[in-house]
Amino acid sequence: MRLIESLKRKKFILFNIFLSLYISINLIGGERGLISYFDKKRIHEELEIKDKALTSELEDLEHKISLVKNNDLDYLDMLYREKFRYGTKDEIIIKLK
Repeated sequence: MRLIESLKRKKFILFNIFLSLYISINLIGGERGLISYFDKKRIHEELEIKDKALTSELEDLEHKISLVKNNDLDYLDMLYREKFRYGTKDEIIIKLK
């Protein structure tokens, strides 16, 4: 009985303790906590790096397409030799890739 009576007297303090614990646990963990924040920040940075890589690859492809559209003979010759493995008899072809 004394336990119940002391709990009745101190229920405001207990309520504050439980409320503080609940808030602190959700602040650190949880769906919107600090751990989740840092995970989402890391994913965002990875996606930015991937975006930059894809953008540079896209620019490279657009440049190659413009060379083909403008009939750049040097580039077309390079493509022809690379794709069909074409060369004259006196040439030595060394593939570096």
